[in-house]
Amino acid sequence: MEPGDHEFERFFGAEYDGVLRSVRAATDNPEIAVDATQDAFIKAHLHWHTIRSYDAPAAWVRRAAINASRDRQRAERRRRGREAAALRTGEMSWDGDDVLESAETARAILDRLAVRQREVATMYYLDDRSVDDIAETLGLSVGTVKSQLSDARQRLRQLHQH
Repeated sequence: MEPGDHEFERFFGAEYDGVLRSVRAATDNPEIAVDATQDAFIKAHLHWHTIRSYDAPAAWVRRAAINASRDRQRAERRRRGREAAALRTGEMSWDGDDVLESAETARAILDRLAVRQREVATMYYLDDRSVDDIAETLGLSVGTVKSQLSDARQRLRQLHQH
């Protein structure tokens, strides 16, 4: 264990529940609150050598968690907007029963795609990642990501027609 790990463990044990309560109050999504709180504590642990000297380390973590929850909520709204726009424009179309009501439904639909198409479409539509980010993450060119997204849309149209 690194020096300061025990100190951080005590800090985490003492502050986690309070930070989570604050973030839950700031967001209407309990899953986002938990994820954002965990992310903030991970950041705090990574930079504990600096954060421990702050006048109020818990306030720093709370602020980081609330900011992370806001970022996640914005990403979720953008993702839902893209899905709705894709359904309206016909870029993606499913039966009424299969409209993207949940991540589970969307993932079941995307599982019908070839592996690369599924990876790209999942990152784009469900994980709210940009084409550039997907390209960097998967080690592909931007053109390849766009082509895979296009192929995925075409394949989903074909599956829908049959």
